[in-house]
Amino acid sequence: MNLNYNKVKLYTLGCKVNQYETEAISEIFEEAGYEIVDEEFADIYVINTCTVTSLSDSKSRQIIRKFKRTNPDSTVVVMGCYSQVADKDVEKIESVDVIIGTTERNEIVNLVEEFQTTGQRINIVRDITGDRTFQPIDITNLRDMTRAYLKVQDG
Repeated sequence: MNLNYNKVKLYTLGCKVNQYETEAISEIFEEAGYEIVDEEFADIYVINTCTVTSLSDSKSRQIIRKFKRTNPDSTVVVMGCYSQVADKDVEKIESVDVIIGTTERNEIVNLVEEFQTTGQRINIVRDITGDRTFQPIDITNLRDMTRAYLKVQDG
């Protein structure tokens, strides 16, 4: 971990599955020594996107650009359904540094650190058509919540 860039802001668009996954991602970062922050200014922004409607696509793009304007030196990670379905469109957004679809989420810290080391954009979205394997992503702690999640589907 690069101790100079350890503040992570997580932003979730969409459904309860995305909320669950964002909570799990926060644990992955915390276990690696990163600090999860609520304020707008951060070193790393992770946007968990939705693509149910064209409006949700537009919101995803707006948030991506907003965070890069907030800290031009930040690392911006886009993950979730929008990046899975339209990774080539996400690639066109100059602000995006790391693109993850709906798989390989457990590798997020390694991907961020790889980008920060090499400066090379990363897109690991792969075609999941026909893929029936399940990649678990778990929550062990519920931060500031009174309801628990029981994940019964993926995607």
